[in-house]
Amino acid sequence: MANFAKPSVPRFSVDVYQNEYLPEGGSEVNAIVTVTATGGGTIGSTVSAPVYTAGHRPSAAVAVMVDCSGSMDYPPTKMRNARDATAAAIDTLRDGTHFAVIGGTHVAKEVYPGGGRLAVADATTREQAKQALRRLSAGGGTAIGTWLRLADRLLSAADVTIRHGILLTDGRNEHESPDDLRATLDACAGRFTCDARGVGTDWEVKEVTGIASALLGTADIVADPAGLAADFTRMMETAMGKEVADVALRVWTPVGAAIRFVKQVAPSMEDLTARRAEAGPRAGDYPTGSWGDESRDYHLCVTVPPAGLGREMLAARVSLVMPEPGGGAGSVQNLGAQGLVRAVWTDDMVASTSISPQVAHYTGQAELAQAIQQGLDLRKAGDFDGATAKLGRAVQLASASGNADTAKLLAKVVDVVDAATGTVRLKTRVAEADEMTLETRSTKTVRVKK
Repeated sequence: MANFAKPSVPRFSVDVYQNEYLPEGGSEVNAIVTVTATGGGTIGSTVSAPVYTAGHRPSAAVAVMVDCSGSMDYPPTKMRNARDATAAAIDTLRDGTHFAVIGGTHVAKEVYPGGGRLAVADATTREQAKQALRRLSAGGGTAIGTWLRLADRLLSAADVTIRHGILLTDGRNEHESPDDLRATLDACAGRFTCDARGVGTDWEVKEVTGIASALLGTADIVADPAGLAADFTRMMETAMGKEVADVALRVWTPVGAAIRFVKQVAPSMEDLTARRAEAGPRAGDYPTGSWGDESRDYHLCVTVPPAGLGREMLAARVSLVMPEPGGGAGSVQNLGAQGLVRAVWTDDMVASTSISPQVAHYTGQAELAQAIQQGLDLRKAGDFDGATAKLGRAVQLASASGNADTAKLLAKVVDVVDAATGTVRLKTRVAEADEMTLETRSTKTVRVKK
């Protein structure tokens, strides 16, 4: 079993990076908001507040959903690797964590502990769970929504701080409609977070990434089933490191101002704009999920009423909130950190036309992700000229921003003639795993160099 030291009191800080200067008549304000959660102390210049009483570790519940459809038997080692990976994840559970294992086919079945319950992790229940995994066998179809709904029922029964799912699939969701899966994701959103993994190359990238996106988790490919155990261990270690859940980015804007978008831009791209929940006059909450000791960046774009030269205004105020422990519905705790986004009108053309390095960097990262997606879609559709242009632009952007990991993935799909100009040639033969890896990881970004 992995050993986890008790963390210090979790604290949050907010830093804002922007060029606040607008030309006369200008109305669009962009800012990068960096949110940092740390085990202690104040980060930067922002006052932070403790969330939990010192020395108390938040409780957690985890549901592991293992694909047991018939295709998991081809090759037979795939099912064995999935069992071994789930066992490794169970070994990584912290003592006292509530957990369950679900076997997924066209229906969802409780593998352990059963009876609509969650087990509590200790040496005995870990061993019992690993014994139960030996009964997992492949056979049946795939209806991922049923797996998620069972996970939701089990996780919601636990009085815990963190609720998390890990989902593994090797195939397409063929035994329920896309609308059914979407309805399930809508029902589960905000109730638990979920990491999703596709093993092999017979699954649908947009399904797996869509699950992770809706449930504010991570998505990835494990092309070789032999890599599942290491990946499951890393996922569970990360889940065990989470300290606070249901944190929301609260954005207040003055009269006349409007939010154009709110997007997470690091460590990966995630558009949160449509997930806004109204939070009082001129304020809205954008969900960010669970947090451990980590930092994330968000791109906020606000339109403000144009003002005269020399005028300035507060364009937005960003803070962090979470449900009040023991509070009623709608009761929230302010986490004590906030950042201010400003607008200042000037006739200094140099000042007003300068782009914040942070904003420019993440605008490029967003274009990079979009170019990869569009390029791969065009390649699949047989538009090789269009694909070459888009993937060439992606190579250029990856090179310019220092996104070396994405550059390496692109080089498996195109031959790079000149990265600086984006001159490339499509490879005539591309391994399916390489193409799927590029698509799955296209939204992963690199932090701006400050």
